Amino acid sequence: MRLKSIKLAGFKSFVDPTTVHFPGNMCAVVGPNGCGKSNIIDAVRWVMGESSAKTLRGESMTDVIFNGTTSRQPVSQASIELMFDNTQGKVAGEFAAYNEISVRRVVTRQAQSEYYLNGAKCRRRDITDLFLGTGLGPRSYAIIEQGVVSRLIESKPEELRVFIEEAAGISKYKERRRETESRMRRTTENLERLTDLRDELQRNLSHLDRQARAAEKYAELKAEERTVQSELFAIQWRQLSTSRGEVAGEIGALDVKREAARAEVTHTMSEIESSRTEQSAASDAFNAAQEQFYGIGGEVTRVEQALRFAQERRGELQRDLEQTRSSLEQTRQDLETDRQRLSGWQEELERSEPALTELSASSRLASEALTAADSAVQAWSQNWDGFNERAREPSQTAEVQQSRIAYLEQVLSKLQERLQQQQSEWESLSSTPTDATTSPLAKKIEQASLAMAEREAGLVELKEDLAGSHAAIEQARRQQDDVRSAIQEARGHMASLTALQEAASDDRERASLSDWIETESLHSDGTVYASLEVEAGWEGAIEQVLGEALSAQLLSEVDVRGLPGVEALPSGAFVVDNTIESPAEVLGTLAAHVKGPARVMSWLQAVLVAENLDAAQRLCRDLTAGQSVVTPDGHWLGPGWHRRRSGADTAAGMIARQAQVDSLKEQLDKARAEADQVEKTISELIKSRVELEKQASQVQQAQQAAVNERAEWIAEQRATATKVEQQLQRRNRLKAEIEDTEKQYELEQSHLGEARQLLSASLDQMEADRIERERLQTERASVTEALTQKRDASREASAALMRGELQSQNLQAQVATLKQSISRMETQLRDLESRETELTGTLPIGDDPDAENKARLAELLEQRVAAEAELNSQRARVSDVEGKLRDLDTLRMNQEQAAQEIQSDIERFRLQEAETAVRLETLSEEIAKRDAVPQEIAAALPEEASEAEWQTKVDRAAARINRLGPINLAAIDEHAKASERKQYLDAQNSDLEAALETLRSAIRKIDKETRQRFKDTFDQINTGFAELFPRVFGGGTACLEMTGDDLLDTGVAIFARPPGKKNSTIHLLSGGEKAMTAIALVFSIFQLNPAPFCMLDEVDAPLDDANVGRYARMVREMAEKVQFVFITHNKITMEAADQLMGVTMQEPGVSRLVTVDVEEAAQLAAS
Repeated sequence: MRLKSIKLAGFKSFVDPTTVHFPGNMCAVVGPNGCGKSNIIDAVRWVMGESSAKTLRGESMTDVIFNGTTSRQPVSQASIELMFDNTQGKVAGEFAAYNEISVRRVVTRQAQSEYYLNGAKCRRRDITDLFLGTGLGPRSYAIIEQGVVSRLIESKPEELRVFIEEAAGISKYKERRRETESRMRRTTENLERLTDLRDELQRNLSHLDRQARAAEKYAELKAEERTVQSELFAIQWRQLSTSRGEVAGEIGALDVKREAARAEVTHTMSEIESSRTEQSAASDAFNAAQEQFYGIGGEVTRVEQALRFAQERRGELQRDLEQTRSSLEQTRQDLETDRQRLSGWQEELERSEPALTELSASSRLASEALTAADSAVQAWSQNWDGFNERAREPSQTAEVQQSRIAYLEQVLSKLQERLQQQQSEWESLSSTPTDATTSPLAKKIEQASLAMAEREAGLVELKEDLAGSHAAIEQARRQQDDVRSAIQEARGHMASLTALQEAASDDRERASLSDWIETESLHSDGTVYASLEVEAGWEGAIEQVLGEALSAQLLSEVDVRGLPGVEALPSGAFVVDNTIESPAEVLGTLAAHVKGPARVMSWLQAVLVAENLDAAQRLCRDLTAGQSVVTPDGHWLGPGWHRRRSGADTAAGMIARQAQVDSLKEQLDKARAEADQVEKTISELIKSRVELEKQASQVQQAQQAAVNERAEWIAEQRATATKVEQQLQRRNRLKAEIEDTEKQYELEQSHLGEARQLLSASLDQMEADRIERERLQTERASVTEALTQKRDASREASAALMRGELQSQNLQAQVATLKQSISRMETQLRDLESRETELTGTLPIGDDPDAENKARLAELLEQRVAAEAELNSQRARVSDVEGKLRDLDTLRMNQEQAAQEIQSDIERFRLQEAETAVRLETLSEEIAKRDAVPQEIAAALPEEASEAEWQTKVDRAAARINRLGPINLAAIDEHAKASERKQYLDAQNSDLEAALETLRSAIRKIDKETRQRFKDTFDQINTGFAELFPRVFGGGTACLEMTGDDLLDTGVAIFARPPGKKNSTIHLLSGGEKAMTAIALVFSIFQLNPAPFCMLDEVDAPLDDANVGRYARMVREMAEKVQFVFITHNKITMEAADQLMGVTMQEPGVSRLVTVDVEEAAQLAAS
């Protein structure tokens, strides 16, 4: 696997689409500083999933998008695509069959990143998984840029371990271990929840067993109770039927009384209309007299106000004149006082100037003395800083040597422990066992893994289907409960409305008329109100016009004029034929707002419509014979008459109630259909759930068997495949390690002696510095005290000068203020003198200026007395007429109240009759629910059977049921279901425990393999590092060392000694030495697990020419196996490249690429 090309578009300075090809294994990117070379490496790091903007030299992810220049606009997105050659099959998994693999990342201004693998959209994790174990990644050892060298060498042990893990290829194992641990946590949580469910279910089973036995006894007693209850209902039904006939007789008698009361109300209403005409004339005369009286009174008020205003105005002018003269005298006195004060303050200001000059000279002398004292302190401070600088070096040296001694003692202790462990391990190693063949086992393991994956996927899918099935059943049952509630509510509402409709029409008349129609073999189409469709808002008008005709029966196929058997037509009956053709619709009539039988429509065409009473009264003047006009609120007018239906009319609201009844019938039909469909759906869902549970159980059993079989094969394979190789390799390594450890121990002991000598010399110098420090501190006290005294003296002189200046400024401000005050008062004095002259001329002259208004007032008072007498006369007339009208209103109200009481009694009896009918229907339904007929049960009962006796039987049966206590009627089914669920949960518990143990075994095996791989890789890299380091430096030694005992989390430390040096820590190396050490380490990793390519960004920058030559030769050697892309400014490194790619920035802010093949260029130059 190698990198073929990089496609950049809109990324940082590469705004134009640019393709960077890498034809060989030694490609150098060159160019001046700031031209965008490092952006190529940033692009590779970014497309591999880098999520840190700081790592990409930005503050946010959108910073990688080209942001524009002075001549170019910003772009909206950045795109990078890496093209890999996979002909060698380095990438495993589903992409192993592809010869080319493309990885692309796109980011927009909204910071939304998208990833693509071979053109298909994917997740960032898919990109990371693709490169796991290959050595590639956003922060892998394959990409070394500016600053990474020092960070690699100076990284913490746990950070350096990551590079070893990537080289060992165990990063994917760690990822699997994390996933396995996550699964274990979820499995443990599920197991705990399952245990709680099983415990709770076991407790419920005990209760359900007792409840099931009680439910069986309850069923027997309940059947007995139902029989006695049905007989009680039949007795009640028989009594209610008798009571219903008695109530019908009471209603007939009250109807006669109601008609008589209505006639009395009509007579009283005609007398009230006459009285109201008389009241209108009296009110007009009273209003005229009242208007005249109030007009005279208003004129009197106006004249009185004019008199009061003139008097108040004269008093106000006199007060203003007196106040002005007083202010004039006071202003003259204040002006004289301010002139005297101004003269005194000017003299005091002249006397203060000499004293102020003397204070200024004293302050200047004190300031000069303070400056001299401050200079002395500064001189001492410089001496003190110089001393501290000299004394810091011995102290630092002592601290460094103390740390070094502690470190060396720790190193010696670790070396001693390591030597003992190595010797003990060498002695404990036994002979090598024979090798075994693992190929057949590997094939079986692969087959078992495939079977496990397929069954796991099937099991997950089945569990998801089961969860969805449970949720669907619960949802359907809730829907079923809602539909049943809606049906019960609609039935109750419809029964109430039907009873009111029937109460609005006489039941007896309707029954006798139905018998007559049946006797005469006629056909009825129902009532008129049931056949009408009325426009909203016009129901009251229809009820007003049709009245009793709403309850009339529609007869079809017969003409009322030739009606047979008319002599036997019941009293009060109303029939209408429906034989004429439908008349044409006439706009402006009541028929335009109704749809119904043709005969009724012909009646309504003679009734005009008006929006309100005023419009109706205007239309009434132009009506022809037979015409009338009606309003939506029920006012019906004709030539010489006006009628408005009483609110107590039983026909009121019949049309609206009928519409509600029809709507409720439709709702009931829909609800019943919906209830049937929901019941069917629940049954199908339950069948589907049972089948799914059966399938899940079978798949789970097969999965567990496959898991156990695979675990046995894996254990056998690993036990036979690794034992021989591990022990042989370990014995060879231990021998070399023991020799290295002994040499290292001797070297560290010599370093420890040197450090102790340097520490002793530093401590002697520190004692001499302590004596010098005490002398300087004594000197500081004296110069500081002198400075404090001079500072206090300077501060007092400055304060005295400030007080003098402040006093002078106050005097100057007071002089200026007095001058402004004197000027203001002079102006005020002139204004007051002018005001005095104006007021003197305004006051009126004469004895009585209001004589004319007083005479007019006396005349108006006489006129008001006469008008008041006329007003009282008209008020008495109006009072007499209103008294008569009140008497008539009282009589009308009493008559209407009497009629209303009769109507209320009728309504009460009708409601009682409707309630009786509803109760009869309810009792019939209750008996029907018990599969019986009330007439049959009543006939079978004795005549003397009483409701109290049978109620006692019902109570006795109920008491026997109550003695059973609370009964769970579903206990039998629930007990069976709970037992079945208990078995299912027990099986799940066993499966989860087995799965948990499998996961634990998998983690143990992963840990074992990870330890071995890490140890082997560490040893190989350490060996390669020890070999490459002398080649890079021309000598010296280097090694890696683990910082802990646990191979799963131990850190890794670097120890390096260039030739001729005895440094104790890697941090003491120079920048160039650190770079060379990092190169040796990275190349040793590449020797073990070479990444597909390696990118080096100015790694040779800190190296001299000799080391650059070694670096270039090593890169050239490694390029035989690894593809290198390096950025450099060094000519020696450039010479080693096969391909040169120049990055230029001729246009400011925009990078472009120029590619040169070195061999072709050399051939061209030679020719």
